[in-house]
Amino acid sequence: MLKELVLKNRSYRRFFQNELIEKAQLRRWLDLARLGASGRNAQSLRYVTVTNQSLCKQVFDNLSWAGYLSNWDGPIEGEQPVAYVIMLNDESLSKNYFCDDGIAVQNLILGAVEDGYGGCILRAFKEKNIRELLNISVDYSIIQVVALGKPKEKIVIEEMKDEDIKYWRDENGVHHVPKRKLEDLVINEL
Repeated sequence: MLKELVLKNRSYRRFFQNELIEKAQLRRWLDLARLGASGRNAQSLRYVTVTNQSLCKQVFDNLSWAGYLSNWDGPIEGEQPVAYVIMLNDESLSKNYFCDDGIAVQNLILGAVEDGYGGCILRAFKEKNIRELLNISVDYSIIQVVALGKPKEKIVIEEMKDEDIKYWRDENGVHHVPKRKLEDLVINEL
């Protein structure tokens, strides 16, 4: 069911680093991203995939993880992502990708979740370093980096208290994510 996939689709930040993702598997998830809606049907999104573990380590070194967890520097060795998708916009086709990136990345990650994997969308990265490392032309803007792997953490969704939106980890390493109530989101039902 779709709701079950959505509930399993969390921002996973710790993975089983020994559970690799095959290029063919990654391409199937990218095909789901490709099939999503596109503003004006411009289809300007492009992708660079990384499954080479040496390159994965170098990509990892250029990312920032979990801003609300100020005392956590990111996943330790053995818990790092085993694949990355770098989402780009082909500036020659369109300067505006509208909300295509959100649709595409949701499709991609839902495919991963359906197959027992998970991911984390990162927009905090050293762009110049990523561009040079992966030889990405200036004709493409880098939108986001998607870290992927087999999740190694438990994530719990809970009701938000006192308007506190910050996610946190308890003493057992369980990741807690506060969510607003549906009735607080629906302004009017006409």
